[in-house]
Amino acid sequence: MGWDAALDEVADRFASIVGAHGPDAVGLYLSGQLLTEDYYAFNKLGKGLIGTNNVDTNSRLCMSSAVTGHKAAFGSDLVPACYDDLALAQTVFITGANMAWAHPVLYRRLEEARRANPALKLIVADPRRTETAAEADLHLQLLPGTDVVLHHALLHVMLCEQLTDATWIAAHTTGFAALRDRVREFTLAHAAKVCGLQADDIVQAARWFANVADDGRRAPTLSLWCQGLNQSSSGTDKITSLINLHLACGQIGRPGAGPLSLTGQPNAMGGREVGGLATMPSAHRDLADRRSAPKWRRCGA
Repeated sequence: MGWDAALDEVADRFASIVGAHGPDAVGLYLSGQLLTEDYYAFNKLGKGLIGTNNVDTNSRLCMSSAVTGHKAAFGSDLVPACYDDLALAQTVFITGANMAWAHPVLYRRLEEARRANPALKLIVADPRRTETAAEADLHLQLLPGTDVVLHHALLHVMLCEQLTDATWIAAHTTGFAALRDRVREFTLAHAAKVCGLQADDIVQAARWFANVADDGRRAPTLSLWCQGLNQSSSGTDKITSLINLHLACGQIGRPGAGPLSLTGQPNAMGGREVGGLATMPSAHRDLADRRSAPKWRRCGA
């Protein structure tokens, strides 16, 4: 069968199913390999022409925890860091990712950054002694599933040692008092026992993450994570608690600092920018908010 005949066959079958059972009887599942323009065209086809929200990309399986964590922290699915920040960071915190193995091209950029800046500190939180962990200045070999406890313990230390940024918190965040009260119970002794870590290593990681110099200036910290956090029964909590560390010490919104989610597909974020999930329209609008609802109309409606 040639392309013209194949396209006609697919179009006819889609039209007959929609005609018989309604637009929600069909759906589109898109690869993370597509260009952003391709994603947009498919979303127009599904959400605009056919009239169904049943359009998902690889982000549904791969990145949905990150999406929800971003929305919980920032109000929308935005990534406030980029690859260029690797060369500008003074501390890099990698968790839930074996970057040297799974993202070797990007890891080369981290290696270049460490050669250019020998003072750069690399912290890796991973239950396994991976290729990435073996090259870290500090390997937090925590027990599986204890990431949230570790993150809360890091914030506990930051609060105890006055490493948080009160001015930044007051200007740019809400709800910090409730978070502060929540992490009080995550003492060093408790976290060390639950996570299977040395208390001194947790303290060192907190100090490097907060990155406050003797003169009071704060050097930038970049965090990187992948499926070790995303593909988890509590993935959203792990990601939100990690982002909270950046918010608590102002490690966000400036060169070299911020949380940066990694992914296994080249354009997962591009797909979400144009509505590549059934739960969102383009430009990070919210289907539950009528003010941001798309103005597309199904043909014949």
